[in-house]
Amino acid sequence: MKHYLSINDVDCLPGWVDEAIALKQNPYQFQKLGKHKTICLLFFNNSLRTRLSTQKAAMHLGMEVMVMNFGSEGWVLEYEDGTIMDQGTSEHIKEAAKVVSQYCDIVAIRAFAQLKDKEKDEAEQVLNGFAKFASIPVVNMESSIAHPLQALADAITLKEHETKSRPKVVLSWAPHPKALPHAVANSFVEMMKLQETDFVITHPKGYELNPEITARCTIEYNQQKALENADFVYVKNWSSYINYGQVLSKDLAWTMTREKLGNAKFMHCLPVRRNVVVEDAVLDGNQSLVVEQANNRTFSAQIVLKKILETL
Repeated sequence: MKHYLSINDVDCLPGWVDEAIALKQNPYQFQKLGKHKTICLLFFNNSLRTRLSTQKAAMHLGMEVMVMNFGSEGWVLEYEDGTIMDQGTSEHIKEAAKVVSQYCDIVAIRAFAQLKDKEKDEAEQVLNGFAKFASIPVVNMESSIAHPLQALADAITLKEHETKSRPKVVLSWAPHPKALPHAVANSFVEMMKLQETDFVITHPKGYELNPEITARCTIEYNQQKALENADFVYVKNWSSYINYGQVLSKDLAWTMTREKLGNAKFMHCLPVRRNVVVEDAVLDGNQSLVVEQANNRTFSAQIVLKKILETL
């Protein structure tokens, strides 16, 4: 595996999940694999779980870790070819990616969508620019349209808590005061399409995700109907895709409550707005898996790095 840019870069999801669960029992068993290897984590946006879990995963594998908050510490990058750089950008992605490649063996990048220009966001200029011009493997720590480390952690969590061979999993939109990207929802949907489950997406009309990603998925606009007999409920806000980046509704009737959840397990990628996205009773109850999901972020990153290190 050259790069890990999408959950679809996983060649066998069940195998990766089983291997990640095994790693949890002995996280340091492959410590020699990363000896004298360095990973550089480049953050164009803020992070808590992604930074700490990826750094810990690398340490488990014996790697050295360099971290740079590129948005505040690096030069403003240019991505377009042939641009006359007489305005705000100071360095071209061509040089930046090649220089970073000299300092480390793997580079991991986090760069969110701006939610202003759909075409530009979907072009993934930062992630794809590094993948094109770097001479080392690139790992996606959340990009404009994908969060494959989170999706892999979610797959691990589902496997650890499933009690039947074909559970019902519901992805439910929830209200939020800000416009949020589609990355987590997109990758969760793509991951679920690799699973043997009864999968349903529920959201208000106008909040349809990219139809290319949700193709062949069941979409239900009635949240109550979608939640019937659910085993897992994954709650996440996202802004409109059709009316790109807009907040069309903040309807608190879509907030996840203990009553709606029923007997299902609750999942969310965090951070989460309490009593907006989900009520306290759910987050503080014994059906919540959010802290376990966060813990599994370490092992989703570790299995990805292990697969890459094995090819170096």
